[in-house]
Amino acid sequence: MARPVTLFTGQWADLPLEEICRIAGKAQEDGFGYDGLELACWGDHFEVHKAVSDDTYCAKKRDLLDRYDLKLFAISNHLVGQAVLDNIDARHKAILPDYVWGDGDPAGVNERAAEEMKDTARAAQRLGIDVVNGFTGSSIWHLLYDFPPTPKKMIEAGYDLLAERWNPILDVFQECGVKFALEVHPTEIAFDIHSAERALEALGRREEFGFNFDPSHLLWQGVDPVEFIRKFPDRIYHVHMKDAIVSLNGRSGILSSHLSFGDSRRGWDFRSVGRGGVRFEEIIRALNDIGYKGPLSVEWEDSGMDRMHGAKEACQFCKNVDFEPSGRAFDAAFGD
Repeated sequence: MARPVTLFTGQWADLPLEEICRIAGKAQEDGFGYDGLELACWGDHFEVHKAVSDDTYCAKKRDLLDRYDLKLFAISNHLVGQAVLDNIDARHKAILPDYVWGDGDPAGVNERAAEEMKDTARAAQRLGIDVVNGFTGSSIWHLLYDFPPTPKKMIEAGYDLLAERWNPILDVFQECGVKFALEVHPTEIAFDIHSAERALEALGRREEFGFNFDPSHLLWQGVDPVEFIRKFPDRIYHVHMKDAIVSLNGRSGILSSHLSFGDSRRGWDFRSVGRGGVRFEEIIRALNDIGYKGPLSVEWEDSGMDRMHGAKEACQFCKNVDFEPSGRAFDAAFGD
């Protein structure tokens, strides 16, 4: 096995962390077989405010993982990160901690979310890891379709706001020796190759900012995930293994018609790893080419499949598809 295979706990936050540890690892006979976890910063899985206020909190989390022989490479704070740049509305209350939501005043929510992301870097340092995955949000996502016609200055203002709000956060990441890996994703300031490049430029290409590569979000947009890896070889700080399927049939649309995930009328949907359209072998080859040695972290999302079955199957799929690069050319025996 070339890389550790981990499970992102975000879709399992309804269960206590110890229960996830029991079922996800290899310590139990009926465990899924994962090498480690990627802890979500919600539920009881990892609570940032406790990590920075209680000197024993991170050690206890580490001890819990150790008891189940599970490694830790990254934590993820997608939900709070989303609120740093977003135009805040009632939807955000459901995803934010009460102390970040506060009275719901948009400017206050943005500010508190930014402070929480700074604390996430400090918490990661205490935990002894060097990658935090997450979202940035976007103040300009609603301008995606260019009608009414959007002045270029409005788009530029969105990237200026990225720099204004995220550079102070990234300063703390730099101080802590931690990198922030944006999951390139619709509704974020970077959602494809060109917008990701623009985000890097807006932030002065500082090393603290890179990407959590997730092929599923690129596939349905028509972007080749392998091309993303090859475009940003030095910025892939973490990898999510997630699949998607495009199922346009003449009636469905790529914008999904305001239909919920899992609705068969959608033009695309997420699938369990290996059951969609992502070419994972090509992704592994590209990751080998760029020298990525980090974990392959399964973000399991498939509304049509039992998650216990799917997560276990996904773990084995990732171990089967991964391989180390060759140390020699196949025809080296014929050389001088």
